[in-house]
Amino acid sequence: MADNVQIVPSVLPCDFGALGADLERLEDAGVDKIQFDVMDGHFVPNLTFGPDIIRSARKYTTLPFEAHLMIYAPENTLERYVEAGCDMIIVHAEATTHLHRTLNQIRDLGAHSAVALNPATPVSAVEYVLDSCDMVLVMTVNPGFGGQAYIKEMESKIVALRTLLETRNLNIPIEVDGGISPKTVTGAAKAGATHLVSGSSIFSSPLGLKEAVAELRELALKARNGSL
Repeated sequence: MADNVQIVPSVLPCDFGALGADLERLEDAGVDKIQFDVMDGHFVPNLTFGPDIIRSARKYTTLPFEAHLMIYAPENTLERYVEAGCDMIIVHAEATTHLHRTLNQIRDLGAHSAVALNPATPVSAVEYVLDSCDMVLVMTVNPGFGGQAYIKEMESKIVALRTLLETRNLNIPIEVDGGISPKTVTGAAKAGATHLVSGSSIFSSPLGLKEAVAELRELALKARNGSL
């Protein structure tokens, strides 16, 4: 539904030396939740942070946290991210051998479960685990670095996922991550995405953080309502 649009900033563009202050700024800007991009240098060619950083950030905001685990064998460390204060854990379909078990393990730990799909991974990879998912994330860039260009071809994948969810009568939100900006958000939202991850775009906007968040939300709502 159109009123389910959520703006989800990635913390990658933040000043990690002043992460708490940036989280307070994001909450004041009206975002809906915070995404922490956890990278291991193996599944993706970059290293970021782990659960200790997330735990230390928890006291600076009441917003929900989601951990986007771009790591191999996430099932080995799920408990630490839940204990750090993450309400949702996102694992990649490509990174765990037993995806169904891992998703249910997240739920057993008391968190919401989500699965992410890399650009080359088809929707069929999650067809048989959707009953264990609280969200599906379609990557609109190849994961590993912020500031990449949006892959427009992923919009047909979002449509395919939305159609599958509707066929199964599953009310699961679709999140998109990568290159989301005022220039790309309309296409993603029209295709069926409601949860929109944005990092570089909102932090570098000349409008300022609060106005950039409001602009993304307005464009997404218009697209979902069919007025764009």
